[in-house]
Amino acid sequence: MKQDNAMTTPFVDQYDGLKPALPGHALPWLAALRDRALDSFAETGLPTQRRESWKYTNLRGLKQLELTEQALSPQPISIDRAPSLLPDGNAYRVVFVNGGFRSDLSDLAGLPEGVTLGSVAELAESQPQRVEALLSAHKDTDDQPLVALNTAFMRDGLLLELEAGSKLDKTLEVIHVNSAENGVFAHNARNLISLAAGSEATILEHHIGLNGAAYYINAANDVTLAEGATLRHYRIQAEGENAVHTSTMNGQLAGDSFYDGFTLSIGAALSRNETSMKLTAAGARCHLNGGYLMRDKQHCDTTTVVDHLSPQTSCREVFKGVLDDRSRGVFQGRIVVHPQAQQTDGHQLNKVLLLTDTAEINAKPELEIYADDVKCSHGCSAGEVDHDALFYLRSRGLSEDSAKALLIKAFLAESVSEIGDEALHDVFLDKISDWLAV
Repeated sequence: MKQDNAMTTPFVDQYDGLKPALPGHALPWLAALRDRALDSFAETGLPTQRRESWKYTNLRGLKQLELTEQALSPQPISIDRAPSLLPDGNAYRVVFVNGGFRSDLSDLAGLPEGVTLGSVAELAESQPQRVEALLSAHKDTDDQPLVALNTAFMRDGLLLELEAGSKLDKTLEVIHVNSAENGVFAHNARNLISLAAGSEATILEHHIGLNGAAYYINAANDVTLAEGATLRHYRIQAEGENAVHTSTMNGQLAGDSFYDGFTLSIGAALSRNETSMKLTAAGARCHLNGGYLMRDKQHCDTTTVVDHLSPQTSCREVFKGVLDDRSRGVFQGRIVVHPQAQQTDGHQLNKVLLLTDTAEINAKPELEIYADDVKCSHGCSAGEVDHDALFYLRSRGLSEDSAKALLIKAFLAESVSEIGDEALHDVFLDKISDWLAV
């Protein structure tokens, strides 16, 4: 679909000048992959509201960023320590600052056998065949212009690959620190995650902005789980107040594999988390859960597509949001049960608290069912804080603000309880408390 999109021009115009400095530029297969992706992106342009899946989200704010060649180039900054969410020694740690890997801030000591973990940019130089194989596993992205943009301009990101039967014995904390102290910038992070049969890992991913300047982060995640593999993948998006954050995840789940995902969105002026999961064999399961808290004029879009391609697969989605002031939330969830996917079990739920009359939620749950032996459900609701509960708490001596904060936290705690790793519940509840305290 050809689109006249002026926002596309800065990226396309800067590509030839930036290409020689992109990681792996001397590798013929990677250069060809980038060129094809750029052509695809130039043809479709940045997604606009003319696309049904982008009906409620507009990227026009990118026009104001003035994305010059300098803005699309690496912008290193000096920081001595990454803002970690887990105590030292309790996790492996990979840190990216303004999109670039920082080995001096990372901690990869003591990795178990069968685990490859590091920077995509570095491994593209030292182990190009490994990176090529992981990138090739997710080729069908013709209808995802932001993934095409990412492929053309990707500089760095996380690479995690586990051999059959191996286990990451500690949580992997992935920290993305962004600061626009040197002016407007944009970068494209690419994460490649592949777990072989029977392997297991837990990832806590944290995106944080250090100041209020404007920048654009476009992340893409390729996740491949082989038979019986388990990935627990939890994310916190806390970008700067004027940032734009888009993230696209493409996952392929083999038989009896399990993806347990949770995303908490509290930052950025505009954010969109788009997830596409393909359940390809019997026993594949995925949990796509999350929460979002928005205020002022923030906009948060959560879009999911789960394709059930085989019998006896299941998915569960529970998202809860809190919208204050003139903020806006979007939830689009689509479950597709293909004809051969008998005995599918799919559940989807979105609940939202509207704290003001000017906050807004757009919800579009969808079920496409082409099989007759299935158990699928979806539901959406939006409402105010329970006035009876609020009155009860105030009658016990709490102020109105304290009582409301307690009810909001209890509302979101139900969503946090969906996180499979209970040891991380407090990390997310603390972030919610910090938001409420502002």
